[in-house]
Amino acid sequence: MAAPSSLPAEAEGSSTVAMFALMMFLAPALGVPHEEMLQDTLKSIVVSFCALGAALLFFWQKRGRREPLRWHAVMWLPLALMAYALGSMVWSHTYLGGVEAIRWFVFSLLLWLGVNTLSRERLPTLAWGIHAGAVVASLWAALQFWVDFQFFPQGPHPASTFVNRNFFAEFAVCTLPFAALLLARARQSAQVALLSASSGLIIVAILMTGTRAALIALWLQLLVLLPYVAWMYRRQFAFPSWDRGTRLVAVGVLLATVVGLGLIPTGDPRIVEEGRGVNALERGVKRTGSISSNDSSLGIRMVMWKATSRVIAQRPLSGVGAGAWESDIPLYQAEGSQLETDYYVHNEFLQLLAEYGLVGWLFLLALAAYLLAAFRRTLLGKGPEAQAEAPWRAVFLCTLLTLLVVSNIGFPWRMATTGALFALCLAALAASDARLGHAAPWSAVRLAWKPAFSRVAAGLSLAGLALAIHVSQLAADSEQKIVRATKIALTISASGSPNHPRWDKSKAEMLKLIREGVAINPHYRKITPMVADELARWGDWRNATWIWESVLSSRPYVVAILANVARGHTTMGNPAKAMEYLERAKRLQPRAPAVRSLEVILLSRAGQTARALELGRDAITDNIYDYDLANATFVLAWRAGDYALASKAMELRMAGWPASRAEGHVQLGNMYASGGREPEKALNAFKQAIALASESERPTLLAQIPATYRARLAEPDATQPPATPQTSASKG
Repeated sequence: MAAPSSLPAEAEGSSTVAMFALMMFLAPALGVPHEEMLQDTLKSIVVSFCALGAALLFFWQKRGRREPLRWHAVMWLPLALMAYALGSMVWSHTYLGGVEAIRWFVFSLLLWLGVNTLSRERLPTLAWGIHAGAVVASLWAALQFWVDFQFFPQGPHPASTFVNRNFFAEFAVCTLPFAALLLARARQSAQVALLSASSGLIIVAILMTGTRAALIALWLQLLVLLPYVAWMYRRQFAFPSWDRGTRLVAVGVLLATVVGLGLIPTGDPRIVEEGRGVNALERGVKRTGSISSNDSSLGIRMVMWKATSRVIAQRPLSGVGAGAWESDIPLYQAEGSQLETDYYVHNEFLQLLAEYGLVGWLFLLALAAYLLAAFRRTLLGKGPEAQAEAPWRAVFLCTLLTLLVVSNIGFPWRMATTGALFALCLAALAASDARLGHAAPWSAVRLAWKPAFSRVAAGLSLAGLALAIHVSQLAADSEQKIVRATKIALTISASGSPNHPRWDKSKAEMLKLIREGVAINPHYRKITPMVADELARWGDWRNATWIWESVLSSRPYVVAILANVARGHTTMGNPAKAMEYLERAKRLQPRAPAVRSLEVILLSRAGQTARALELGRDAITDNIYDYDLANATFVLAWRAGDYALASKAMELRMAGWPASRAEGHVQLGNMYASGGREPEKALNAFKQAIALASESERPTLLAQIPATYRARLAEPDATQPPATPQTSASKG
């Protein structure tokens, strides 16, 4: 006979919900204090461990249970995506499909556990965990804004522990309905004051970020959603019974916090340089007012959205495979555009449709249908039970609507913390459906259960935890090695003398780290190419090329890296291999600047200078060029005697890459001076070069100037250039 459950029925599930609350506190509150692990890697570890830990607790407590458990039709939504991701591993990108399958497994696990444990009595525990996590994260963000707090390495402030301030703002704004509900339920004036102040801090932190999607969602909540919920369900809240003093405390503390903290100026000079406001209130107002179709960052997103629309049009049923957008998008982008540096569409709906095809369409349609049905049942619910459930259901719906708003120009589902909040809100709605006994297909049905099932599931949860520990160790080790190698490479480059013998030991360590990191995870392309880029700048094309090739083995359509590998093989004397990579790049983006530049260089080195010059001239005319193409065209045109084209190419290079202006004027001066053609222009160009050069650059540049001109440059009153100095065409 099965052993009886070790806990009373009312206690079963309490520890699981407590684990949910702990997860929603730790994930946003904790951050990595160094650069050797990405912030969302830590958050993914926290969410995965807590989800598996919650499962272990749940199944252990129910090891003697024979009564059925709940199942809800909404469970099929993430499970369908997980099944598709597992299938796409066979025919699409195996690694990225596997990552997506794990993501949807964790989502499904949180959803099912929540359906079976999130009773109405336990919901305040979850709400407090969500609110506390948002408060601590907002405190970090505020410190970054006010005093340039730099404990957590990241991008532009204030990003809290999220590396990117958009990620933080999108999470924080989704938590506000929980803060509002806790405040509306509070009965003691001290608790009212605490919740008013902490809610105000979250609002101020969102304003500090200046994130447009979060600001839109913020105003939608503050002006429409939350006032409506408060009025609609006022009988279920405590605030109508507050005395006048408590009401004054609530309103006064909230306003004082938002206005008082919102007027404190930033202490971060980089935020000041952005010109978007020096305090939170100014920043929020300015950024809201700047929302328009002419915004430059929205323009960049529009390029991605158009490319993704082509994916959807061409692969409406199959999609490109779970997670494979970043791998396959170069095949669908417009002529001349390059999106290789982007990993997500910045629109969850478009990315889901592009990757999952028909399954993605069914997911979105079913999700929309369920949420609309849930809204209708919440609004029209009658009776004491329905009215008791309604405020909580309204909060979950507000949070999910907010999440859908920010999902239009971001990717919050893919961020561990916000994705977990998504799953728990769906779970809480589904659990509420079960309590209210709604009719099929949305209601929670009974899932037959035996003690053996709990024991097997507990064992699987324990095995999952062990596997999660192993994978987390590998991920941390890989990221640490790759990031350390990148930091060493950047340090060597910053020295200004990367090939000095004193760096030999550091280079050996860097190469060892990058080899070990790539061996652990050959699919990690976000940082790995940075090491190769620095190696190429030092002239170590052999090591740069194998690193780039390791990236291409996982992401074969990245045009910029294809071009870099071709350059590497060219420099190493492998023209056939270089042409192979050039042809691969040309099939993808024949008009891309990197491809055109590479073709010009390869043709010129193969002796086809006339054809190379023709391509260079066409690129300059079409205004499609990069640094190398402009430089190569300058050299080719100079040698061919087309001085007008050479001058134009160099002027474009100097305008586009101002750091090269001093060297560019020296090259122009040598062209004007060659054969004594235009000595006056030559002297003026040399003068500009010396005027623009830094103290460290000046000796190198002077050595490139003919001796007769150097003599004239030393005479402050010289007005006449020398007669006929001899020079030769520079190769730049």
